[in-house]
Amino acid sequence: MKITGKILLYGFLIWLIPFMVAIGIFWFHESNRPLFESIMAVTVTLVAVFFSVLIFRQRSSNFRTAGILLGLLWFAISFGIDLFMFSWGPMKMPFWEYVSDVGVTYLIIPVVTIGIGLLLKSRKTI
Repeated sequence: MKITGKILLYGFLIWLIPFMVAIGIFWFHESNRPLFESIMAVTVTLVAVFFSVLIFRQRSSNFRTAGILLGLLWFAISFGIDLFMFSWGPMKMPFWEYVSDVGVTYLIIPVVTIGIGLLLKSRKTI
């Protein structure tokens, strides 16, 4: 899969949109942590599906490979930006705490892109 500006932009938006949602609902992070975590997982899933659909609409072949590469790239973008942000400053937390609290949620991204890629690969027509 060719890395284009659109794919990188979408990868950034997949990180930015959930980040903005988290800021907007952070006030109940401590008072209702399960709801906060659920909203974040749904948000990541929603943006991953939305931007995956936009990318896969433009493809006509190699869906499985595209899904794998797209998911890994978008995961790396989100994880990398977050890792930087959570390594320094007011949101600082130890690496393993970040991975268990936030980082694992980003595995939703390759699950979505690979799933869509496999589904499209299995279809005879688009």
